[in-house]
Amino acid sequence: MQEIKKYVETHKQRFLDELFELLRFPSVSADPKYKGDVLKTADFVAQKLKDAGAENVEICQTAGYPIVYGEKIINDQLPTVLIYGHYDVQPADPLELWDTPPFEPTVRDGKIYARGACDDKGQFYMHVKAFELMMETGTLACNVKFMIEGEEEVGSANLGIFVKANAERLKADVVLISDTSMISMEHPSIETGLRGLAYMEVEVVGPNRDLHSGVYGGAVANPATILCKMIASLHDENNHITIPEFYDKVVELTDEEKKALNSAPFDLEDYKKDLDINAEWGEKGYSTLERTGTRPTLEVNGIWSGYIGEGAKTVLPSKANAKISMRLVPNQSSDEIAAIFAKHFESIAPDYVKVTVKAHHGGEPVVTPTDSIAYRAAEKAIVDSFGKTPIPTRGGGSIPIVALFEDVLGIKSVLLGFGLDSDALHSPNEKYDIFNYYKGIETLPLFHKYFAELSK
Repeated sequence: MQEIKKYVETHKQRFLDELFELLRFPSVSADPKYKGDVLKTADFVAQKLKDAGAENVEICQTAGYPIVYGEKIINDQLPTVLIYGHYDVQPADPLELWDTPPFEPTVRDGKIYARGACDDKGQFYMHVKAFELMMETGTLACNVKFMIEGEEEVGSANLGIFVKANAERLKADVVLISDTSMISMEHPSIETGLRGLAYMEVEVVGPNRDLHSGVYGGAVANPATILCKMIASLHDENNHITIPEFYDKVVELTDEEKKALNSAPFDLEDYKKDLDINAEWGEKGYSTLERTGTRPTLEVNGIWSGYIGEGAKTVLPSKANAKISMRLVPNQSSDEIAAIFAKHFESIAPDYVKVTVKAHHGGEPVVTPTDSIAYRAAEKAIVDSFGKTPIPTRGGGSIPIVALFEDVLGIKSVLLGFGLDSDALHSPNEKYDIFNYYKGIETLPLFHKYFAELSK
């Protein structure tokens, strides 16, 4: 541990400068206007892997954005760790809510503010620097393979094709991912499960054009009003989702699992204060930790209709749209949930509007074992680094490729994230603590060390 700390201390400013350089690329995969920047980011990642000592580094083309691959095979008899991350980021909108420019990283109170600071540039780049550390100090204990993609934020549409086509090349004993969070640095944790996702878009169409709200209002159904009513009907008075068959395959927690989950440190008052809300909201009969980690949800991610510019324009809009995501839990299927959502939403549409439902992307829920060699290696690494045994938790987010790795490569993943739930992922003023960044670089080499030892 002292050797690790010494190397990080010696190179800490360079580590930070390199991360800042990475964060300056506006690698927004959802917006075609950033295509050039996304491609430049892939080039940067490939070069940094080479600089760190990786071999066979390749920018692998796909039908979308490329996947950066690199490896270091030191001994065929040693276990192999496949490191996954993504270099693309969410759009920065709304720009006016950022305190500083989203692609000009700024440090305030020991925190890096930038789009992608935590999700996932700051977190995957820890692995590149940890790999460099192990190479330079002669302490690399495992074979390592890197697979850093550029389409995670838009559903990883081409990753499955790449993984299936390169199954032999990607052969490994475990996937190591840092794209999740800890409870806190005082209470380190390891996520042992992720929710799945079904992401939908709906459109409600009324008249064939925008109408004068005075001339036609009261006589023609307003699609914006109808859409709002339809969305509101998707939850009942107990905030239970009303779609038929939605809960049919949901696996309920045992009393023991509930007790373990709710034993994690959590202060509801601090939670409300951080979010500036007066009260929590959610499915009746479940705690906040249960709602965010082990229960399925349905949320409106965006809704638009009519005139939303400056000033007034009194129209009755022709159509209204919304984007809706559903987080899923074992044993729900994203395809099945997308299908029953579409069927239900179309069925509740009144005759005076036409409804179209489109599925975007999805992913399956996963639960990772806590008795595996890989989990025990992560646990020992955190004990060494933090001086505390990590708490197993369930993550509320989704990383669809975790299930893909299990299906295609036949290997489990370890979710060793160093972010915080308060890091404003996908929101304005996304941040990542400098302490967490360095702590990750210090901890990851210990994972490799213990994974090699426990695999003997």
